[in-house]
Amino acid sequence: MSSISEIKDAMPDYAKDLKLNLSSLANNPGMTDQQIYGTALACAYASRNAKLLKAIAAEAKAKLSDEAFQAAKGAAAIMGMNNIYYRFNHLVSEPEYATMPARLRMNIIGKPGIDKADFELFSLAVSAINGCGMCIDSHEKVLKNAGIKKETVQNAVRIASVIHAVAVVLDAEDALAE
Repeated sequence: MSSISEIKDAMPDYAKDLKLNLSSLANNPGMTDQQIYGTALACAYASRNAKLLKAIAAEAKAKLSDEAFQAAKGAAAIMGMNNIYYRFNHLVSEPEYATMPARLRMNIIGKPGIDKADFELFSLAVSAINGCGMCIDSHEKVLKNAGIKKETVQNAVRIASVIHAVAVVLDAEDALAE
């Protein structure tokens, strides 16, 4: 499977809603192609399904600049680290951990190579997949301060939810086929 169309065709009957939602991902009023495809690509990386990642990457390659393509991958990578670290700080009972320096390099957040708000949108969507409340709050605040509409934030999280759910179904069906 190398296209989103083939991914949709592979969705089993029980996942018909996911197929329909996947069909409408590119239709997000108020979002640029960079926001839509960058979010989808970052979420495909975070969702870890090879077939879905290849299909989304192929489509995103045609819609994104090289800088935006790399930034989407960078958002998935840095949130893969940050979401674990900051979710730990949020969940651990000992409050002293939150006062300790993280000592983790996060240079890409300051210089993502694309519009910072778009990078924050990608990061928020990946943080939703990874379940880090602290990161979600932080990225949403930056987006709000940048003037990004709530509908755009909601659309990014909707993209994340669909991409992740499709990855779960593909993984499960592949496991059953083995």
